[in-house]
Amino acid sequence: MHNKDNERIRSRLDRILLKVMKPGRYVGGEWNIIHKDWDKTDVKAAFIFPDVYEVGMSNLALRILYGLINSYDEFLCERAFAPWPDMEEKMKEEGIPLYALESFHPLKDFDVVAFTLQYELSYTNILNMLKLSEIPLRSSDRIKTDRHEFPFVIAGGPCAYNPEPIAPFVDFFLIGEGEEQFPAALHVIQENKNKGKSKIEILKELTKLQGIYVPMFYDFAYNQDGTIQEFKVEEGAPRLIKKTVMQDFSAAYFPEKVIVPYTEAVHDRVMLEVMRGCTRGCRFCQAGMIYRPLRERSPEALIEQGQRSIEATGYEEISLVSLSTSDYTCVNRVLEELMAKMQEKGVSVSLPSLRLDSFEVKIAEQVQKVRKSGLTFAPEAGTQRLRDVINKGVTEEDLLRTTEAAFRAGWSSIKLYYMIGLPAETYEDLDGIIDQARKVLEISRKAGRRGAKVTVSASSFVPKPHTPFQWEGQDSMELLKQKQEYLKKRLRDQRIKFIYHDAGTSFIEAVLAKGDRRLASLLEWVVNAGCKFDGWTEYFHLELWQRGMTETGIEPSFYANRKFDQDEILPWDHLSTGVKKSYLWGEYEKALSEETTPDCRGRCGECGVCPETAKPVRYRQID
Repeated sequence: MHNKDNERIRSRLDRILLKVMKPGRYVGGEWNIIHKDWDKTDVKAAFIFPDVYEVGMSNLALRILYGLINSYDEFLCERAFAPWPDMEEKMKEEGIPLYALESFHPLKDFDVVAFTLQYELSYTNILNMLKLSEIPLRSSDRIKTDRHEFPFVIAGGPCAYNPEPIAPFVDFFLIGEGEEQFPAALHVIQENKNKGKSKIEILKELTKLQGIYVPMFYDFAYNQDGTIQEFKVEEGAPRLIKKTVMQDFSAAYFPEKVIVPYTEAVHDRVMLEVMRGCTRGCRFCQAGMIYRPLRERSPEALIEQGQRSIEATGYEEISLVSLSTSDYTCVNRVLEELMAKMQEKGVSVSLPSLRLDSFEVKIAEQVQKVRKSGLTFAPEAGTQRLRDVINKGVTEEDLLRTTEAAFRAGWSSIKLYYMIGLPAETYEDLDGIIDQARKVLEISRKAGRRGAKVTVSASSFVPKPHTPFQWEGQDSMELLKQKQEYLKKRLRDQRIKFIYHDAGTSFIEAVLAKGDRRLASLLEWVVNAGCKFDGWTEYFHLELWQRGMTETGIEPSFYANRKFDQDEILPWDHLSTGVKKSYLWGEYEKALSEETTPDCRGRCGECGVCPETAKPVRYRQID
């Protein structure tokens, strides 16, 4: 039956691929793809990236977990991505269910369908992909019987730290880092399925693993004002789910033979993860909180991984990735050794994240010997007062000194990244953005770069769970649009380009980021109404979301714009990053009093992660 299914899919695909854009997204067969014998593996998992192929193929989690799961003889891991609307239409016409690229098996044939939650606006794609897979949306509908008729639908990634808006659609969430946790969960499924246990029994077994959250064992009661009154836990399930952390990061699995896509990916290169976590403590940054503690990979491991990856893939670029790569202790050594080994092969090395206060022209020149492309820096706010509020830890002097050095070294394009709508922001802070952009442009002239381009990018602040600003509300859409217009009018300089994010998408992102389980009915409504690819401007329909809120009785400002009280039960309080809630509140109070917190590499901020989860591992720079 299974073989007939995938043969039918292949034959029908032949009829439609020439009628869609970028057919290479849908055919598999890439260099380094892994084909395993379907009948000789006990547990079959599909890793699903809920966006288009070229975005998903750039995802580091996919690269790591695809290679890792397939390294086990008893497991199989294949991939699937969201079909672009033209392909979706053709698949529906031909009766083709969503399938995996390796074997062309329909997703409903797998034991586990695993979604990665990278951003809230992908939630509609997740539900739409389940529909295209002919898998019931709600977990309760998939486990009505003891038969293993449908796969376990699971999810992990940064948005899993508040999964409540999509909790009714997911059987269990992986909270934390998946390298050890994902294979452990698959072993539990393998062992208990072989014993003939039901899905409910297997889910109960899974709760014994650290970092596994099974939403159906948890429930909420609400007060009349809509806030959470009580959090209820079924007997046997943990009251607090603690994230999992890779202790020995240098020994962690690294995929050297990554798949090389046919069509160009967004990040078409080898990615070396130099460290995980960050010690800076920016108060708006969720990644900086949830990925604590800081762990560095040894320089020897990185250099060896870089060489092997280039040999296995033929890529012409290596990117050293992390939340703040220029903070990596051995960045100079790794760069110099990699450049020495790679230059003769025509391979370049890049640093995607450069901080103003740790930027060195020497490093930048090292990685851009062939072509001086643009540099991007993130002052985040226009005044020192507001940078202190968000604990950014950089000054205007850092910005001006760094951009001058870059212009004098030959760069001619600088992008400045800011956020608007930050807590305690005033129009003076917006004036500071304008002032800084003009100063940078003036510096380019003095440095002899008369044709230099300065781009100002402004995103709208979205308060995120597990950060000091989780209690904050977002500016209204109207106010955000006014601020965007204010900047737009005052940045009308022929060589200052101003770009900004749509206020409507930021608003929906905030609703979902701070939302609870009651939003599931809204998600179901908007997906049935046709919402998908909400992160793509051409497919985002705010009016559909607003209609859905009216139809389902959701008041969006209750989530996005309201300030939460200190003693309020938050929708994500049962999920622990290891960072104490009291620490986050203390940081919030310090923000409101414009008090900064130093980088915790110099002095422990006592956030609670290191004693509880892991000690930070750093490598000593050897000169």
